[in-house]
Parts: sequence; C-alpha cells; structure tokens
Amino acid sequence: MHRPAVNRRSFVLLGATAAVAGTGIPMASAAPRSTASAGAPMPVRIVDDKATSATRALFAFLMRQQGKGVLFGHQHALSYGFTFPTQDGESSDTKAAVGDHPALFGWDTLVLDGDERPGSKEQTEAENIAALTRCFQQADALGGINTLSAHMPNFVTGEDFYDTSGRVVSQILPGGAKHAQYNAFLDRVAKAVKGARREDGTLIPVIFRPFHENNGGWFWWGAGHTTSAEYIEIFRYTVEYLRDTRRVRNLLYSYSPNSSFGGDASGYLKTYPGDGYVDVLGYDAYDNSAGSEAWLEGLVKDLAMVVRLAEEKGKVPAYTEFGESGEEGRNPRWFTELLGAIKADPVARRVTYMQTWANFGGDARQYVPVPGHALHADFVQYAKDPYTVFARDLRGVYTARARALPNTPFLHLVTPTDRQRLTNPETTVRVRVTHATPSLVTYAVNGGRAWRLRLDADGFYSGRWKIDPAWLDNRSVTLSVDARVHGRTLTDSALVLLGEVAPLPPGWIDDFEGYAGDDTTLSEAYSHINANTTALSPDHKASGSYGLAYAYDFSSAGYTGIGKSVDADWTAFSSLALWLQGDGSGSGATLQVVAGGVYFEYNVPLSDTSGREIRAPFSEFAPAPWDTAHAGDVLDTAHLADVTAFNLYLGHGDGAAVKGVVYVDDIRAE
Repeated sequence: MHRPAVNRRSFVLLGATAAVAGTGIPMASAAPRSTASAGAPMPVRIVDDKATSATRALFAFLMRQQGKGVLFGHQHALSYGFTFPTQDGESSDTKAAVGDHPALFGWDTLVLDGDERPGSKEQTEAENIAALTRCFQQADALGGINTLSAHMPNFVTGEDFYDTSGRVVSQILPGGAKHAQYNAFLDRVAKAVKGARREDGTLIPVIFRPFHENNGGWFWWGAGHTTSAEYIEIFRYTVEYLRDTRRVRNLLYSYSPNSSFGGDASGYLKTYPGDGYVDVLGYDAYDNSAGSEAWLEGLVKDLAMVVRLAEEKGKVPAYTEFGESGEEGRNPRWFTELLGAIKADPVARRVTYMQTWANFGGDARQYVPVPGHALHADFVQYAKDPYTVFARDLRGVYTARARALPNTPFLHLVTPTDRQRLTNPETTVRVRVTHATPSLVTYAVNGGRAWRLRLDADGFYSGRWKIDPAWLDNRSVTLSVDARVHGRTLTDSALVLLGEVAPLPPGWIDDFEGYAGDDTTLSEAYSHINANTTALSPDHKASGSYGLAYAYDFSSAGYTGIGKSVDADWTAFSSLALWLQGDGSGSGATLQVVAGGVYFEYNVPLSDTSGREIRAPFSEFAPAPWDTAHAGDVLDTAHLADVTAFNLYLGHGDGAAVKGVVYVDDIRAE
C-alpha cells in the first residue's frame, strides 16, 4: 500500500510557484536532499564524469533501487489526459486514477517543435524551449523524476519522424549535408535542459532517451534506413555534442531498442553505442495479445537479459516503454498480470522502472486507465502493490553522495562508418578521441602506410583519403585508425565498400547480389521484427550467386518479419513475384506491401520444399486484418502509385516447428 500523504510531495510543493526574476518562468522548489551522508561518496561510472551532484545521486539511487520495487512512469502526465482540460502543473490522469502522480514524468522533444503541449506552433523558438524547461520544473516540484524522449523531424525532407526517406542518419553525421541542422536541434535540447533549475539554482537531472526503438523500421533512425555503425556513431555524436561541446551536466543517457530479442543479448547489443555513452539500458515492448502467456514469457525473458547486461556493465536496467495496445480492455487484469510476471522472475524483477505512453485524449488509447475504464480497477490494484513505486513512495532520490569515476580515453572512427559504400575517389577520415589528448593519430588502408590525421576546428582528427579510382570496382577494404595516448595505442577499424552497385531494374526489391557476399551488409539493408537472422545462401537460389536464407525463431513470439523500404510507383505492374523454398512446416509466409498508407497482405504456405516461383496478383491482396480502418481497400493503381515498403512475415502454425529456415530469391513486382 502507498504511504500516507504527509510525505516528500507535501514538502516539495512549498514555493513551487516562485518565478525566476525577469523571466516569468515558474521555478520548481528544491527537492529534499541531504548535504552529507555517512561514509565516503559512492563511486559511480556514468557517461558524464563532470555531471552535477544531483545527477550523480539520481544514478546512484536508480542503481540501489534494483530489486526493491519498480518505479511507475507516464509520458506527458501533466500535459495530456482524459481528466483535466489544461496543463496546470498539478493534474494528471495517474493522480485521478490512483490518487498519486507517477514516479517518472516523460516528455518529448516534440515540445520544442511546437508539436506537443505545452509547446505550440504559434510560439517562438525561445517560448517552446521555455515550455519544455517548465515541464521539467513542474515534474520535479511534484517529487518526480524526469525523462526526455526524442521524436525528431526528418532533417532531409522536413516531414515527421515516420518519414523514413532520405537516409537521414548519414546526412546528419559529421560531413553530412544536414549536419548543421542537427546541431541546431541539439542546441535547443541543451538550452531546455540547462534551463531546468530548482529554486536554489541547482540543475534538475533528466534521463535523455534519443533514437529509441531503432531495431524496428518505423522511424528514420530505424533498421533498414541506416546501418548499425551509422546508428552507433550518431548516438555517440549526440552524447559528445551535448556533454563536451554544449557542456550539459544534468543528463543521464538511455539506450532503448524495441522488443523482441528472444533473450538474445547479441541482438540487443547490435547497435549498442558502448559503455561510455549509455547510463540506462532500456527496452520498449507493447502488448497487443491481451497479456498472452507467450507474450509475457517473451517479455520476461528479454527483461531478464537486459537486467543481466546492466549488472555486468554497471548500468540501470529499465522497461522504458510499455502498454496494452490491443483492443481496449480485452484483459481486465492486464496490469496486475504483467506486474506479477515481472515480479515472479528473480532477474527481471530487478528492472528499475517501467514507463507507459501518453493519454492524448479524444479517441486515443488510455495507457493509464482513468475511472470508468475497463482496466481502471486493475490499475488501482497495480498501484496498491507494494512493489510499485509512485511519486509519494520516492525516498532518497537525491540524498546519495556519489563520486563519478574518471572516464577512460576512447577512440572511435566517425567517418566513414563500417559497411559504408564510397563511390567517389576522395573522402574525409574523421576520428574522435575523448578524455585524452593523443600525441599522434593515423589511418591506414589494408594495413598499408600510416597517414597522419590532424585536429580540425570541429574537434575531430581528420584528413583526406585519396582512393585509387581503379579500386571503385565493388571491392571492400579495411580502414584502420590508431592514436597514441599516454604510451599506449587506441585503435578502431571499419570495412568500407568501394564503387557503385548496379541498380536493380524497375519494380525489383532484391536479387541478393549487391551485398559483396557479406551477411552483415545484407542484414543492415532490412528491418527485423522479433527473432530472425538473415544470411546469403549460395546453395538455395533462383539465379545468380546468392539467395536469402531466412531463419526464424518462434520461441518468444508467434511471428517474425523482415522489411525493406521501396519508395516506388508500381502502377505498371500487376503482381508480386518471388522464388520461395519452404521448410515443409505448417507455418506460413505473408507478403506485405505498404501502399498509399495501407498494409496489403497475401498469404503463402511454407509446405513446399522444392523451391518454386510464387506470383501473387495485386488484385488478390487484402488489407491486414488488424487494419480495420482500411478494411474495404483494394491494391489498385491509386495505391500502387505510392509503394513505400515490402515486408515478409513468417507466422507460426499450430503444431509447427519453432525454429527453421526458408529460402527466398528474386523479389520483384512484374
């Protein structure tokens, strides 16, 4: 049960409406904290070894919290809801539902763009920055912890984060055409976070979670739209710019891919930026299965994997986004069964917090069910469970005396990135060395002559790499970089692809010939949903040198999928064709074409093991069963004029094998 209301919250509300002189921005009151604690300061290893004392204390608190209870968080708790019309700094659906605010208050950089309240398109840039700052202050005044996610605009097209065109990450990395625009975006983030001060002038800590759910393909920073190496480098650049260039000292940094991994740590770490760039190991997973046993088992397996990794690396494990996203109220005990499954696992229960999404109002889903909702009574029981932590239950968040251990010197190759394809005979090599000043930085190609790199105005050790034009023949080379630091050598390397690849004919999605025989390059070209692996197969194919070996694993989910962006006009074609060799199981494949914003599907059995051509007429495609808003649509010329993606899903049949391999080749419209 929750403790009585005479608590930390009643203390912090005193003076919460005081304003910064000359700004009119309400200031949060100082949360209770001790100036000293018994014994020596607790050593912590965090991304920013110059972080404020409160930021270090927050990290120490979250580390100590493991196994003592899971903090509940809610996105936009104070700015959107079903129970209050306007943001007043006091009202939240969580409070209306259970009588207390969440322990974590989530915000998003969309406030800075005026796309989410309290930001507005009618406000100036400075006013939207101040609005986000005020959000941090209001949440802190209520005794909560702040988190900040980032749904960033497409810096190439100017559209939103769902516009996956333009290979955006490659364009915002150093040297990219949109790099300056990305820096300007980070400047606004820095101003909002650095402006978040308490009444006593101390900075309010914020957990920053950029580039989330990147292993899915729905955001421009997701799989299939950037490579793992590009993702790692833009994450590192973001941290270095905020920490080292803008000197933001009140941030912790979170990394949070999306479910599911089947407990496979290698899949989770595929895009991991490194221990020096992450404080919180997060994990996002929504449920559209009504809390099925299989979904809960998969969730707990993955959360346990995240917790183990966090404990190995000295990080905070967190369930950074969760929610029931199926039909409203399908399982009236969804919250308590979810909590029960997490608590029952001795490892997964050590996750520190779990945060759900915003109650945007109107016809939006109630991720926090308010009175009158079918899940409200169960959410009340969830909140009453002694293992859940809300704002009133927080104790000692900022009391710890923590000492940040000095960061160790680190080198990484910024450009070109691993598996990047270069088509010009000259490029710039950029290397970053952090937490040290090297005496010498060099690069070499295929172990040849070492060429010196020099410090440039942007803080990189850089130089021109002149490539022999004869090498632009679709070969791969190894680019290695070295730095001498305090008598030892730091090193990094990348496999770089040289030369153009012949474009596929109109309508073609893939013939699996353009990956230089490299499985990693193939994998990077697709988004991956749930547990699967892809590899080039020289033995199972329709033509050429390679086909696709598509290995599935249904042990943690009943389906798995791969997808590729298309961005094409298919009005000249009448069917989708591919070569397919099934595995003789009772499972099935679903060919999915995303056209005109509608998800059209065609089902194919996997029973045939001989390998044959499949032709699926567009007239026989139907909207996905879950896409009820487009139930009557047909895949006609109007839709085919705007094809944006192709996905190949495999679904587990009753009694069929859990693991297996199918083979695919020559996917095209014809």
